[in-house]
Amino acid sequence: MDLQLTAKTALITGATAGIGLEIARTLAGEGARVIITGRDRKKLDSAIADIKASAGSDIIGVLADAASAEGAAIIARAEPSVDILVNNLGIYESKAFGDITDTDWSHLFDVNVMSGVRLSRTYLPGMLERNWGRIIFISSESALAIPQDMIHYATTKTAQISIARGLAQLTRGTNVTVNSVLPGPTRSEGIEAFLRSQANDPSAPIKQIEAEFFATARSASILQRMVEAEEVANLVAYLASPRSSATNGAALRAEGGLVNTIA
Repeated sequence: MDLQLTAKTALITGATAGIGLEIARTLAGEGARVIITGRDRKKLDSAIADIKASAGSDIIGVLADAASAEGAAIIARAEPSVDILVNNLGIYESKAFGDITDTDWSHLFDVNVMSGVRLSRTYLPGMLERNWGRIIFISSESALAIPQDMIHYATTKTAQISIARGLAQLTRGTNVTVNSVLPGPTRSEGIEAFLRSQANDPSAPIKQIEAEFFATARSASILQRMVEAEEVANLVAYLASPRSSATNGAALRAEGGLVNTIA
């Protein structure tokens, strides 16, 4: 299926690895002009080379911390207008509620929430003026199924859904859409270390640890396995395309399920 993304400009934050990198690669493969952001020049250049090698498309990297107001301003100056904004930048950690400091709360909120708020505020007006655009927040299933050891992370992911839903209502009657994607646990950098930190026997084979994780911590999972980053990217590519014109204000779970959809 042609997703009709040729000549569309897409900005993906936090795209030097993991889900963000795969989203950038997929959109580039569909013909979009892709801009990725990152804080580390070496990682940024490596990601650009990686995408060009597989997609051979027009890739631009912006060295900026999208979690800060200064970084958002740098991104806006580098790319004053985009057709597609994917607010992917995010961090997580496992921590007992009583040990989560004010600094921890503020840091996760700045990275996971305010990065998307600032860039959406920058690019939504132009999308509405041109009567076409896509804003996509990469949230998490943790926004709905709150892990007891990641309450601060889950709170930021719930906030993303609220923001996306509110912005979608500002697009009423236009060809601009705002949606959220809620992946389950996704295979990416750092996930093995996280799983081992949760395991009864951290030295066990990783497949055994994964099985234990889904049997105990994620027993409600339909897939009962890690989501692959490419699978999330495929869903995002659809939402970014003109083909998804009737999907607005939705929270789409990467392993199935739809929440709060309006057309």
